[in-house]
Amino acid sequence: MANKTLGTRQKLSFRVEPSQSRPRNPVALAARQRAGGAGAHRKNASAQRQQWKSDLLKKLVDIPKDE
Repeated sequence: MANKTLGTRQKLSFRVEPSQSRPRNPVALAARQRAGGAGAHRKNASAQRQQWKSDLLKKLVDIPKDE
């Protein structure tokens, strides 16, 4: 017969206190604090084209019409 108590028994879980969490990477922290160090990457070519196209459309909509 199968042991019926295993399905209802409370599962073992480990609690990690905030003081026991892993320390942050000191190399990444130093690189981020440097001027011009870590940051966002450049947009790829298709993203730039989409941005230029949306900017152009916004400018075309904002052109005042002479009446």
